[in-house]
Amino acid sequence: MSRLAVIAACAVLLTGSGCLLGPDYERPAVDQRGAFRGAAAGSSSSFGDLRWSQVFRDAELQRLIRAALAGNLDVGIAAARILQAEAQLDIARGDQLPTVGVSASAGRQRVPAQGGAPAAEFNSYRAVGAASWQLDFWGKFRRASEAARADYLAAEWGRRAVVTTLVADLAGAYFQLRELDLELEITRRTQESRHQSLELVTLQEKQGTVSLLDVRQAEQLVYAAGQTILELERRIAQQENFIRILIGANPGPVERGQALVDQPHDAAVPAGLPSSLLQRRADIRVAEQRLVAANARIGVARAAYFPDIALTATGGAQSSALSDLLSAPARLWSVAAELTGTIFAGGRERAGVRLSEAQRQEALLGYRQTILQAFREVSDALVAHRTSGEFRAQQELLTGAARDAARLSDQRYRGGTASYLEVLDSESRYFAAQLGLAQAELDELLALVQLYRALGGGWQS
Repeated sequence: MSRLAVIAACAVLLTGSGCLLGPDYERPAVDQRGAFRGAAAGSSSSFGDLRWSQVFRDAELQRLIRAALAGNLDVGIAAARILQAEAQLDIARGDQLPTVGVSASAGRQRVPAQGGAPAAEFNSYRAVGAASWQLDFWGKFRRASEAARADYLAAEWGRRAVVTTLVADLAGAYFQLRELDLELEITRRTQESRHQSLELVTLQEKQGTVSLLDVRQAEQLVYAAGQTILELERRIAQQENFIRILIGANPGPVERGQALVDQPHDAAVPAGLPSSLLQRRADIRVAEQRLVAANARIGVARAAYFPDIALTATGGAQSSALSDLLSAPARLWSVAAELTGTIFAGGRERAGVRLSEAQRQEALLGYRQTILQAFREVSDALVAHRTSGEFRAQQELLTGAARDAARLSDQRYRGGTASYLEVLDSESRYFAAQLGLAQAELDELLALVQLYRALGGGWQS
């Protein structure tokens, strides 16, 4: 059996001095000039570096995110893909190691009498170990392991991309739910105010100071508010069901935390450096690892041009007596080296190389496309975050003006200097302005969520 160790040592030396076909991976150069349109200059830190618990500070939202990370099915699927990639990596690494086996047999045989020779019975015992090793002289297995490792890292970064999307989707869904809650609160308050106005106008109509038309117009506002309440209640229930599915639970109610207008968020959101985005954003890392894998498979394809070199060895013992199985005369062994190659294969090897090179080109273009898309998403999110804050400020002014106009119209109507139609118009404008302000508050928070996602934040625990 010592000969097997000698053969293994020789194989290690041969493998270590072997070739490594195919190009080594080099990260492609990326033009980062002006990558982030609208970004503030002079800051190397990024809003995307923060953990999600630092960005979303509503305690109930944090509880929902933790539940989603534990129970969301997309996250579970991504984790299963990691396990698959890890197993594929172990398989690829196993190809670089020798295969060792053992066999043992025992039997008894009887030979009948022939030509005057008496019948005979004898035993047969055999124990043999065998080892075979295909030398990675051309680097085929090493390149395959390199590709498998890149696939494993791509699966890991893919899981992080799923987590980033999940955190952003859940935060956005929660803010949308709180915005619907705010709309419902505004609508119910408005309906109560309209109902009081209807009672007043009804009393005035009975006294003959206003017409029945004023009553019917006031009724229309009350009924319209009632319709809006029913619609909002439907949308709220559906939004709750959506959130419950995101956390991997059956449809049902969702607990609330802070109100929409009380959601804490930072005013300063630095974008950071484009080079940091390339390292932090998960989908870019996935695209790069796919490029690494495609690059390594070129070496696997090129190795098919060259012959395979394999070493085989067997060693053991054979004896007719079990007690003599370990004695020197019973020992047997064999050693062999084999070289196999293809003389003609119809151009399959050459086509295989062309295929792997084309796949690498596709992966390279996909990598660059992912980067450009990331730069665009960051730029769009920066613009949206800035303009949404400015729009919300203007909407606050509009709502304040509409509130004062509604108050003045009511005073004029009570003083007899304005028609009820003016009151209805002012009140409707104020109601619409309040709903618009709620939407503006939501849009500002959603812009913050999208910027955080575009900057690659959310997968950090």
